Amino acid sequence: MFSRITFLFVLFSFVFLPVTQANTVIKAGHVLDFESGKWQKDQLIFIENERISQITSATAKIPDNATVIDLQDQYLLPGFMDMHTHMMGPLANDFFAGLFQSPHRSVIGGVVNAEKTLMAGFTSVRELGSADYMDVALRNSIADGEVAGPRIFASGPSLGITGGHCDDNSLNQSYELKADGVADGPWEVRKMVRKNIKYGVDVIKFCATGGVFSKGTKVGMRQYTLEEMQAIVDEAHTHGKIVAAHAHGTEGILFAIKAGVDSVEHASFLDAETIALAKEKGTYLSMDIYNTEYTLSKGEENGVPEENLNKERQVGAIQRASFTAAVKAGVNMVLGSDAGIYPHGDNAKQFARMVRFGMTPLQAIQASTINAATLLKQQENLGSVTKGKFADLVAVSADPLKNIEVLESVSFVMKNGQVYKR
Repeated sequence: MFSRITFLFVLFSFVFLPVTQANTVIKAGHVLDFESGKWQKDQLIFIENERISQITSATAKIPDNATVIDLQDQYLLPGFMDMHTHMMGPLANDFFAGLFQSPHRSVIGGVVNAEKTLMAGFTSVRELGSADYMDVALRNSIADGEVAGPRIFASGPSLGITGGHCDDNSLNQSYELKADGVADGPWEVRKMVRKNIKYGVDVIKFCATGGVFSKGTKVGMRQYTLEEMQAIVDEAHTHGKIVAAHAHGTEGILFAIKAGVDSVEHASFLDAETIALAKEKGTYLSMDIYNTEYTLSKGEENGVPEENLNKERQVGAIQRASFTAAVKAGVNMVLGSDAGIYPHGDNAKQFARMVRFGMTPLQAIQASTINAATLLKQQENLGSVTKGKFADLVAVSADPLKNIEVLESVSFVMKNGQVYKR
């Protein structure tokens, strides 16, 4: 009798024992754990369809029908996330190339640049500012598996004042020419937010100050009133959309934070008040501190006008000092490269500059992974190598916590459980 009961117990234990299902299993030599800041060694990452189904020790049984990927000599991290890109546009580096090609060619440029971005290890991006909802079209095409590229969170046309940084100031066709997102006054900006949402955007972007690469704008001067910014943010948040504000100047940054934006882009001229308010409100800063190197070293060769180069000279060093101050204060930070101002695929060069100007390597990696996922309200799906999240993974051949520059040369890229680079 005893032996029979024992037999039945063992039998039922075997029948009801959970069995790990997987399409793919990765043998990972080192997996970064954000909670401890250390590498977990000799792990098996089980992937079922698009998500991570289980993470176990290397001794666990691998299903016979699973595809096995051996990364035992690699360092595995979650896919990187760039919170400020401009993939649509000309493929030439010439500053004026965009004036002499159709918007249809810009979409083709977006397709090419999207693949370059993915191959660099960036599996998700925020595309901040795209005419005619080109970024929405590319997002949908990537999501449907028609072309290769990162997961896109699209903004559509950026909102801006008449004659501001987000307007078309070239005057090369007629005085009636204006950018898609131009809107003035509280009710008009609400209308523009509603239009963007109608056509499928994920995020709202507006220009709170002038910028480096627009004609005739002062880089630090505020654009939009506080009332207009509050209307933009209120309308966007009402519809469940996050808001990004392009803002270099101190007053524009201050007004944007007071209005309740989720992130401030560039954030060049910070002071003690804006840093303290950003920390109090939980506002994320996305500061493109690699950009100045490329612009000042290659700008003249690429035909960038002297007006714009002078503005970059005014901004670069101050922005980096602001970055250091914000990091020391503990403000929320994400990686935002502004890729498109420099060649796509070089997004990861931002990492080394973030470390040079105040972050630890772990903080820089967190800025491009779990912090970015939290800003997007996607922390349940993205940002870490965790059971249940999308299988967005990259690998490098050496420890980036010891040498952050290795992130500029990823050896393996997986998005949604599909291998794109190996």
